[in-house]
Formats: sequence, structure tokens, C-alpha cells
Amino acid sequence: MNPSTLIGIIASALLLATVVLFTAQAPSSFFNLPGLAIVLTGTLAASFISYPLREMQRLCRQIAVVFRREPQASELESDLEQLIEMSRHWSRGNIRAIEGALESTTNPFLRTGIQMVIANTREEEIREMLRWRMVRVKAKERTEAQILRTMAVYAPAFGMLGTLVGLINMLEVIQAGDLAVIGPRLAVALMSTFYGILLANLLFKPIAVKLERRTEARLMAMALLLEGIMMVSKRRLPAFIEEALNTYRAEHRDEMRDARRPQPADAAAESA
Repeated sequence: MNPSTLIGIIASALLLATVVLFTAQAPSSFFNLPGLAIVLTGTLAASFISYPLREMQRLCRQIAVVFRREPQASELESDLEQLIEMSRHWSRGNIRAIEGALESTTNPFLRTGIQMVIANTREEEIREMLRWRMVRVKAKERTEAQILRTMAVYAPAFGMLGTLVGLINMLEVIQAGDLAVIGPRLAVALMSTFYGILLANLLFKPIAVKLERRTEARLMAMALLLEGIMMVSKRRLPAFIEEALNTYRAEHRDEMRDARRPQPADAAAESA
């Protein structure tokens, strides 16, 4: 499990423990299965009605991936190194070496781009194909995040439905004069709203944000690879490609001057 998710789970557990142990005389009062069942069943039912089954299944797989790991910078570094190495083979005209390197390439986006380059595909067609793949990835993964955001809307709504059900049952009990069961009915009414708000803001929305951030990181990496592939297609020198990619991926850089070179004022001070 990645560290940020683990920290979030621990913080959530501490929050719930604080709420349950220090704000209630009886901790069991915060556990109400009928109220939780109303929220979960209603949210899942509405979500399955709203989206196709294949998208719901894909969402389950993506959630598992998000909880297991995050995209690593080392993976992008490895892809860029493979791209630079293949650009060296391309500049020498060594097609067999490129084909051998493609067999060990685990990134399908990079593999497709280089295969189109060595097939002498036009630059416009390469860019159009790779951009289409980026658009497809963006649309597919944005849909998964949108499902979770929709579930975050449904959960509080079904929490209010549980509240209404509990209040209706409580009014019937009051009318019948049976005051002994007013407490359980009122618990269903209040805890349903509690569960709906909790699931929306502590589960569905955070996972949706994590999926969106993961998509942004993947698209940024694909855009970087796209520029590298296009430079290979234009037969740029490998040294130029390497320097350009290093420039693109730099998080902070002063475009006006290189911080590694001494400034005139510093040089004058040193000479003095």
C-alpha cells in the first residue's frame, strides 16, 4: 500500500475512534446496520443504474491499483532512458537493435510510437495516433473518477432517505404509544445521515481525487514521451533529445540564466 493512502487510513481510523469513544456514552450507538444498509445499498443500486457494468467492474480494479501503489518516477526515468537509447540506435540506422530494445519495453505507448517511427510513418500520423491514445486514456480514467464523485452525491441523499424512513417509523411508534422502541427508530434516522456524509467525504471523494491525480501524472508522462518520440522521428541528435527531455521534466528552472554558472556580480566579488 502506498504511504499517502496508509496515512489517510490511519488518520480516518483515529477520527472515527475519537468520535465513537469520546463523544458517546455507549460506543455501540454509532453502529447501526439498518442505516448503513440503506446508504450502501441505495448508493450501489443508483450507481449500477447510472453506469454500464463494464465501467463499474473497471472501477473496482482501478481502486485496487490505487490502494496498492502510485506511479513511480523511476518508471518514467526508465522509459526515457529506453527512448534515448533507441534514439542512438536510430541515428546509427541500427534497426535490429531498436527491435531488440522494443521487446523489453513494458510501456505500450512508447512501443507503439517507436514502431511507427521505424516504419517511416509520417510525423503528423504519429502525433495524431499517440494523441488519440492519450485522449482515450484521459476519457476512460476520468469516467472512473466521475463514478466515484457521483457516488459521493448519492450517499448523502440515501442518508437523508434513511432519516426519513426512521422518522416515519418513529411517528408510527409514537402514535401507537410504544415508547420503548423510539430510540432504535431515531438511531436509524440519525445514523443514516451520518453514514452518508462519512462515506461521501472520507471514501468516495478522496479516492476520486487520487484517481484524477494519477491520470494527470500518466498524461504528463505520456506527453513527455510523445515529444521524445517526435524528436526521434525528426532524427534529432541523441544528445539534443536527452537535454530536451531533461529540460521538460525539470520541476523548477530559471529560463533566463543557468544557476550553475556564476553571475557577473559574483565573479566581480570573487576577483576583488
